[in-house]
Amino acid sequence: MKILVPDSLPLDLTSQGAGDTAASGHGARDVFVEYDGGAPLPVEHRDAEVLVAWANTPANLADAAAHLPRLRWVQTLAAGPDAILAAGFAPDVVVTNGRSLHDGPVAEHTLALTLAAVRRLDRLGTAQREHRWDSALGDEQADPATSSRFTLHGAQVTIWGFGSIAAALAPLYAALGARVTGVASTAGDRFGFPVVTDADLPRVLATTDVLVSLLPAVPATRHAFDAARIAQLPDHAWFVNAGRGATVDEVALVAALREGRLGGAALDVTEIEPLPADSPLWDAPRTILTPHVAGGRPQGASALVLENLENLRAGRPLRNVVPRG
Repeated sequence: MKILVPDSLPLDLTSQGAGDTAASGHGARDVFVEYDGGAPLPVEHRDAEVLVAWANTPANLADAAAHLPRLRWVQTLAAGPDAILAAGFAPDVVVTNGRSLHDGPVAEHTLALTLAAVRRLDRLGTAQREHRWDSALGDEQADPATSSRFTLHGAQVTIWGFGSIAAALAPLYAALGARVTGVASTAGDRFGFPVVTDADLPRVLATTDVLVSLLPAVPATRHAFDAARIAQLPDHAWFVNAGRGATVDEVALVAALREGRLGGAALDVTEIEPLPADSPLWDAPRTILTPHVAGGRPQGASALVLENLENLRAGRPLRNVVPRG
């Protein structure tokens, strides 16, 4: 079986390394071939049956979808499979994602964004660049009327999209004294935290201080955070997005920020990436932007690929299969 692996990430898939041939354990031979995820695939490797993807360009993925007729399985190491699904792979090609590979890094970055928002590091950074000592912030933190807005202790944090990343993130908020509620497709208790469904969002958002979105980009979540959702939040609430930019109506978000109907926004993702230079998000008040860096490099990627290779050889279901259609 020929397996294409990206050269953008070191993967320890055989004792000999990617690019060599290794025994599969079932009498067959596997061939691991490194490829450039930013260029068309070499013609001599169009017989590949497996494609491992990480940081591939849309053009590269579209080329793979069009020119790998023997392809059986695509393993993306990204948590979100949207780029793979948009590439046009045949319906019979199994797609698996990198769910769980980014839980720790994304949880860390999301917490960092939240703390930067609550402690108003955006405002303090502006004051620093202006060589200005913002003592007024200290007054606001000491004022009983506003002091609760500058800490996670006692804050209501709502995590929208309560999966494996939330399992790593929610305890971090709780350790700092926050009350955490999850939102998912099924209500109940998960990872020791109460979880509600979208039907309960209006009630939950009414008392939310920080809304964290970890939603994936699927048709059902497009612009899920829109003007109506914003209106359900208190005007001091912050919105933190480490999921996907397509889940946010950015026009409505910017309007709410400019009009003071939202406390602020801390975003690691935007609908168009890189964010265009003329996007109003750059200059929206009380906004923190990071360039889709929450995930960093996937942790445990080699083990996931090897596990799914064994599952494929044995005819077992693969881990992290993405539903298609």
